[in-house]
Amino acid sequence: MDYYKAEYIWIDGSEPTSRLRSKGKVVPMGEEPPIWGFDGSSTNQAPGENSDCVLRPVFTCPDPIRGGDNVLAMCEVLLPDMSAHPSNTRAACAEAAEKYADFDTWFGNEQEYTFFDGIKPLGWPDNGFPAPQGGINGEVMPAQWEFQLGPLGAPEVADQLWVARWLLYRIGEDIPIGDGRIGISAKLDPKPVQGDWNGAGAHANFSTRQMREDYDACVAAAEALKGNHDEHIANYGHRIEERLTGLHETCSYREFRYGVSDRGASVRIPWQVHRDGKGYIEDRRPNANCDPYKVTGLILNTVCGAAS
Repeated sequence: MDYYKAEYIWIDGSEPTSRLRSKGKVVPMGEEPPIWGFDGSSTNQAPGENSDCVLRPVFTCPDPIRGGDNVLAMCEVLLPDMSAHPSNTRAACAEAAEKYADFDTWFGNEQEYTFFDGIKPLGWPDNGFPAPQGGINGEVMPAQWEFQLGPLGAPEVADQLWVARWLLYRIGEDIPIGDGRIGISAKLDPKPVQGDWNGAGAHANFSTRQMREDYDACVAAAEALKGNHDEHIANYGHRIEERLTGLHETCSYREFRYGVSDRGASVRIPWQVHRDGKGYIEDRRPNANCDPYKVTGLILNTVCGAAS
């Protein structure tokens, strides 16, 4: 019998920011990756005397590292009775998506990250700082980059974002960096370098069917987010106050503002949307280290709940 390898990926119970875990399983060819288990006492998800937790694959894709027929399997964590584990934020997101399925919601996420070589950003001098930020690089701060994902519905967009993060970390381990050294680290720290440097976010672009047909629905969505600002800030990533200062293309976490083409606002309405009279909005508040299940679930409940 032929086999393939499935790398099971899940989110652990670390606080205040969850971490990714993974382990591999050999699966008979032609079969889907089955429900599996793990020791939750090693991942802050169970006590040692009752440590079994369950992994249920929710999204699979080809494994670009192993190649061949091997796959990556994003999993949600369950208790042995098959109910959602307390650390499982996907369950609430999926519930919100089902509740508001008639809105035909789309998400497009922008994941910023910073490459590090040891304790300093990749390419920065060993002592001191580079020239002031700006110029030609992926993001404003040197060593900072971004990838985009979507449009997809929830929770699928969050499933794929977690897998993309795992790949980002894993691929970095194999990058040559000179002097015979191999391996860089990618960090989702919202403020990787203190001082006059941009932080790192995970902007969430969002639309409903109504927004894609009518500009007034885009404005209504921004107004709905304004009315629930505090809850979103509390769930958009640890140390958000260090990034949302009102400087470096952010609006202070203490206030909410939206506007057309305003990158210093909490929520930006792109100029094309204003011109076309329909489209989407960009929530610029989420941190790079946010839980995308929480972010997308909150946006669904706030915007679609207000429109229901």
